[in-house]
Amino acid sequence: MRTGIHPEYVDAKITCMSCGTEWETRSTKPEIRIELCSTCHPFYTGQQRIVDTAGQVERFMNRLERADDSPRRKKAERRRARMEQRRQMRSQEEQLLVVGGSPEAAEAAVEAVEAAVEPEATSDSSE
Repeated sequence: MRTGIHPEYVDAKITCMSCGTEWETRSTKPEIRIELCSTCHPFYTGQQRIVDTAGQVERFMNRLERADDSPRRKKAERRRARMEQRRQMRSQEEQLLVVGGSPEAAEAAVEAVEAAVEPEATSDSSE
């Protein structure tokens, strides 16, 4: 090892600035200040600690609450509309199927529905 190029390895005092915890170890610096340590860090404690800077956290939380409510409400409304549309389609299909029981009666009902729909389509296109 070359002499004169390595830093001095001394006893060091580490201080956490948020909770004030102090402990000693060895380092090239005699005093080290840190912002978070293992006793106050949310990952280790499981607690959320927020430092509010000019109301930014409060504005973010309000925005987050509004964002949580509206998509769920819209999604539920769309789901209800789809379910109602499906119910209507099923009831129409059931009305077509519950005609008489014989295949001839079902075919006659389908032809009657098609005949009722065709004049409406032709009247719209002729205008």
